[in-house]
Amino acid sequence: MTIRTCAKLLARALWAVFIAQAIAGIFVDLPYNWWLGWLPMLAAVAIGAVLRGTDERRDPAKRPDPVEVDPPVTGRWSALNSPADKVPSHGTDMLAQTYAIDIVAEPEGRSRPTFAWLWPVARRNTDFPAFDAPLLAVADATVVRAEDHRRDHLSRNSLPALLYFFLVEGLFRSIGGPGNIVGNHVVLDLGGGVYAAYAHVRRGSLTVRPGDRVTAGRPLGRCGNSGNSTEPHLHFQLMDGPDVRTAKGLPFTWRGIGVPAGGETFTADRQVTTDGRASADGQVSADGQITTAPPATAGRPATADRQARA
Repeated sequence: MTIRTCAKLLARALWAVFIAQAIAGIFVDLPYNWWLGWLPMLAAVAIGAVLRGTDERRDPAKRPDPVEVDPPVTGRWSALNSPADKVPSHGTDMLAQTYAIDIVAEPEGRSRPTFAWLWPVARRNTDFPAFDAPLLAVADATVVRAEDHRRDHLSRNSLPALLYFFLVEGLFRSIGGPGNIVGNHVVLDLGGGVYAAYAHVRRGSLTVRPGDRVTAGRPLGRCGNSGNSTEPHLHFQLMDGPDVRTAKGLPFTWRGIGVPAGGETFTADRQVTTDGRASADGQVSADGQITTAPPATAGRPATADRQARA
């Protein structure tokens, strides 16, 4: 375990101590001066500042080249928490999230439920267009991890639900381990030391198991709301190993799209076929092979002319 990893774990523990004593202070008188209760938070913030200031990956010149893959969805979507805006995109390098992206479905004619200050406190997953959307293999690959036994919980897109999410649920999920954070997930080995992870998959929706070989465009499962998630969405990332606990994040770019910034809407024109294949323009031959576009591969950096956004 590296010094940086130990420092990150210490910072999380300090945040947990701060939150625990803040909650306890509501019900009982703590046996020390109130200002001492702020020391864990101040220490956690200081450790985080040092880690961010010494992270070489914040320097674009020192980042690895992005790996070009197909988009993992089809249709109209928008990006959240994107590495196009900041690195680490989710505020942490833990669980290989350095260059991860969150995306939500934004189909024409149907809008996502807006954030509610008080009511409704939570919504059903079926109210969100991303729920049950197909998730597609971004390249020819081998499945190395596949779990879909965790439940899909209600949304956390109101102020009361969001406070519960950050102050209670998030803490216990962190203590419970990575599986409680990423939820149902699938990890693909794309070759060349590159792995693709899909998180928050719908319970019971995976159609693949470890050891399966998949082709680019094959449906893997369905978008869900499992794990540490406020609403149905896809969390996608590339990394240099199959285990999020030990891997490091790798930058990506989606073929024909690039890396959409937060709030940016994009359309992935991939038509899913009944035999599990898809192509950029929907032209598939009778045997399921893509005929109008080269097969998707990964494990190589994208060239400069492929990184422009659509």
